[in-house]
Amino acid sequence: MLVNPSVETLFGKPAAEIVGLSDRELFGEEAEQRTREMDYRVLDGEMVEFESSEIINGASVTLHVVKVPMFDDGGEITGICGIARDITQTRQLEAQLLQAQKMEAVGTLAGGIAHDFNNLLMGIQGHVSLMLMDVTAEHPHAVHLTGIEDMIRSGATLTRQLLGFARGGKYEVKPTDLNDLIRKSSDMFGRTKKEIKITRREQDGLWVVDADCGQIEQVLLNMYVNAWQAMPGGGELTLSTQNMILDEQYVKPHKAKPGRYVKISITDTGIGMDAATRQRVFEPFFTTKGRGRGTGLGLASAYGIIRNHGGFITLYSERGQGTTFNLYLPVSASGAVVDAAPERKVIKGTETILIVDDEDIVLDVGVEVLKTLGYRVLAARSGPEAIEIYRQKAGEIDMVILDMIMPEMGGGRVFDAMKGINPSVKVLLASGYSLNGQASNILSRGCRGFIQKPFSIIDLSRKIREVLGKPAEERAVA
Repeated sequence: MLVNPSVETLFGKPAAEIVGLSDRELFGEEAEQRTREMDYRVLDGEMVEFESSEIINGASVTLHVVKVPMFDDGGEITGICGIARDITQTRQLEAQLLQAQKMEAVGTLAGGIAHDFNNLLMGIQGHVSLMLMDVTAEHPHAVHLTGIEDMIRSGATLTRQLLGFARGGKYEVKPTDLNDLIRKSSDMFGRTKKEIKITRREQDGLWVVDADCGQIEQVLLNMYVNAWQAMPGGGELTLSTQNMILDEQYVKPHKAKPGRYVKISITDTGIGMDAATRQRVFEPFFTTKGRGRGTGLGLASAYGIIRNHGGFITLYSERGQGTTFNLYLPVSASGAVVDAAPERKVIKGTETILIVDDEDIVLDVGVEVLKTLGYRVLAARSGPEAIEIYRQKAGEIDMVILDMIMPEMGGGRVFDAMKGINPSVKVLLASGYSLNGQASNILSRGCRGFIQKPFSIIDLSRKIREVLGKPAEERAVA
């Protein structure tokens, strides 16, 4: 038996300690039987090629093996020549790529469902808003109407999680200090989960990232809840941050760009995961929890949100050994800012607004809401109809509320056509999707704003005034 230096590297032993060992001593009893069967075939004159997964030095190794018979000058078989190539990393990269492709396909489906569901919620929200405008807080129906609004918000939260998984876009992105965000979210979580010890290890001088604070906070809380549920008897949750510079080789399997990243590590001392669970943990609606204890969307939406921020997630877990999620977010080129919360009140106006939407339920209630806010309203159920109305009445129309996703002609093409008629056209883009690449592209071409369905009458009235400016005679209703 002869071995080359690569075999020495694979087994971590010098050749002298390998030569003479049996297959059982090298690979174990099960592998010995499999190897013997292959060798018999080779000794019968057959070339054998196969892949084999073995445990070598305590680690799982995938080998691509080719064995051929060796002949003497007389054509008699005298031995076996075997070549084994370590393809462990290749197979791991292929598995990561296939997983990413599967998640992307499922994400597209999830995004479409969320978009359609948001349109339904928009119709319900609009009708409830109109009814609430006509009743006082003391009205017997007021409590039921506000209860419906609460349920709409819960439904919208679910669709946001679906859109997050679907990489459906961010809402309000700004330079963010992740140490501060982790501090606030973990303090809030810790007050309700006293049985969990939370330890923070923050890197000083942590780089700033461009993030939607609400979405990243959602990711963190989902991770905290997942860790808590993995530690039913209590345990320790460790949160750490670190500046990282990642090269092409490291980020390539995750379809990310090399460069500077901030790494967030979330480690629990819980029950851990087996290989089958690790493989599916980011799939939507997959859950190991009992009936009624989870939607299976938490980690799925976390995966999509981080991917949509240009980052990625890695997972390390063993059954009984706890779990670590590593979140990588690319670094921002600018400094952190803080935005003040907008005032929560309805703002009315008197201008003329053209609203464009192909969904009757959204268009009809939108017209009524705008009239209730005091505006003169024109409506169009398609892109071509909207362009024709705008061409005829551009001088009268102060603003357009434009749906982004429509059959025949989408919002982007409609906006371009309107801008061709009037370069100063004021358009508020609306969509059941969030602020994704398509919407961002339209905004970059001069669209004045974006609002994500379902929106309340308060949110719509505020967005309209952001586009049109403060009304000449401001009338506010609390």
